[in-house]
Amino acid sequence: MVGSGRLLDMGWVGFVAAQLVRFAWLEARACTFAVALFAGLAISTVVELPVPRYDALLLYGLVVTLLFWRIGLETGREIAVIAVFHGIGLIFELAKVRLGSWSYPELALAKLGGVPLYSGFLYAAVGSYVCRAWRLLDLRLSSYRPRATGLAAAAIYLNFITHHWLPDLRWPLAGALVVTTWDARVHFTVGAHRYRMPLALSFVLIGFFLWVAENIATFFGAWSYPHQLDTWRLVHPSKFGAWALLVSVSFTLIAAWQARAGLLHASTTQTQD
Repeated sequence: MVGSGRLLDMGWVGFVAAQLVRFAWLEARACTFAVALFAGLAISTVVELPVPRYDALLLYGLVVTLLFWRIGLETGREIAVIAVFHGIGLIFELAKVRLGSWSYPELALAKLGGVPLYSGFLYAAVGSYVCRAWRLLDLRLSSYRPRATGLAAAAIYLNFITHHWLPDLRWPLAGALVVTTWDARVHFTVGAHRYRMPLALSFVLIGFFLWVAENIATFFGAWSYPHQLDTWRLVHPSKFGAWALLVSVSFTLIAAWQARAGLLHASTTQTQD
């Protein structure tokens, strides 16, 4: 009896380990576009370029986008989403750079208001990740309130700009986001098994990894915060919370897009592990 119990425990541990590996592999595939961009950032710091680095990164981002579409890693609809996120990101960058939140100190020809046009690809990478994760993990939502969540996300986006001259409402807005998503669950598939987690928790987890990615990006000179102009330093941990809030903007936009394709709501007949 004891031996069989140990075998059962070992079997369960092996199953969990295998599922974690499968999940990590799916997440890595979902991050392919972001990984390609970070590879370009890293290479651009050590390779002598014939054009300003920011301009080279813009061309590189366009080539990667086209390549992903041609080889089928991104669908035509997902490329359209990436383009929308590029535009949203540029608008956000223009406002934040003008307000002195961060800067792009290097010279570039394709620069508008102190913002290199390649910077929109950093936001497009987030959109690409959510789109690919939706497809690869067969994401669906339950008890999701699109209108309330969308209003909270829009207010969060605006607050990151208006807090420079109006009271910063990020904590009340974070509370509002938790309330609106309290019962919402994200359903996803790993292997042959279906799982779910709270939507708010998924925002926190994605926000953490975006903060890690931001540290990598600033290390390779994608942009610089004021305290990083002389030498690279760790991005302040408070940015982790900021990313957890901002990812709600990306998610609500893509959820609305998926709803139009009938890929939003979880089936009531699916079993959950």
